[in-house]
Amino acid sequence: MCHLQLKTLFFVAWLLGYVAFLLSIRRMWTAKHARSPLVRSLVLNMVNEHEASGARETHEWYRCCPDLLGESVRPLFIQSHLDSDTTDFLNRSAEKSGWLFTQLYHSLVSTVLSPVVSRTSINGFLGRGSMFVFSSEQFQQLLRIGPDWMAERLLDLGAGAYPKKFNHRITLYEWQHVGFQYDLISCLNLLDRCEDPLHLLQEIRKALVPKTGRLVLAAVLPFQPYVEVGGKWERPKEHLKVKGKTWEEQVTDLSSEVFPRVGFEVEAVTRLPYLCEGDMYNDYYVLDDAVFVLKASGDSEQSVHEP
Repeated sequence: MCHLQLKTLFFVAWLLGYVAFLLSIRRMWTAKHARSPLVRSLVLNMVNEHEASGARETHEWYRCCPDLLGESVRPLFIQSHLDSDTTDFLNRSAEKSGWLFTQLYHSLVSTVLSPVVSRTSINGFLGRGSMFVFSSEQFQQLLRIGPDWMAERLLDLGAGAYPKKFNHRITLYEWQHVGFQYDLISCLNLLDRCEDPLHLLQEIRKALVPKTGRLVLAAVLPFQPYVEVGGKWERPKEHLKVKGKTWEEQVTDLSSEVFPRVGFEVEAVTRLPYLCEGDMYNDYYVLDDAVFVLKASGDSEQSVHEP
């Protein structure tokens, strides 16, 4: 018993010492507490370079070369930009990343559970890893709707982040068998994480209201499909191959080859960052998203906001 108590005290002392060391290092490497003018100047230069690099980085998140898009896709591209909602998410993520004790706790729990529990489940348990795809303004621009737009039935597959409130909630396995159709379905970053992506798209098409129904689909590019099983990543049963190496080439292949195969055509597409809250090592994580507005092939040009 005494031996166990000594081990516990040693661990607590080590942990407190480690945290104190991290805090002292963090305090030392700020321009405010650097005593030497030379060190202070170097730190300020590093900060300014980091901020300039960050500005260039955020610009790259939205960059598209229209000339590299297919001829039929080029006029459908909508240029997006960093806006206030996205900036707010980044600021909140940076703030949470600085919560040292919270991040240490998250790191410890993640290390203990990761061999037997999926990363997604761990993040859900800890209440971390919030994600951001598009702002309300970007959503409205894509669908060509106003801020007061309303729809009777909206469905979000995969429990992704969404800028509007839902007026109908169902479980994962009910949405195909409810006896009605949806005005709008969103499928955000799910296509590369499901077993049968083409079958999923076919089922979504059937579930949309004819003519006016729309699918908002986000896909991480380059397209690398894997399915999370427990704590492991495995290849899906149905392999969906997307041709091309660049973002523009893969967008073109999805638009001209993949979506028509399951009865969809592209109405609009944009490039957006797929953002996720960070940890003690990074303020946030980011992937390249292509966000499409799709309608069933053969539907009229009637817009989603029209009756």
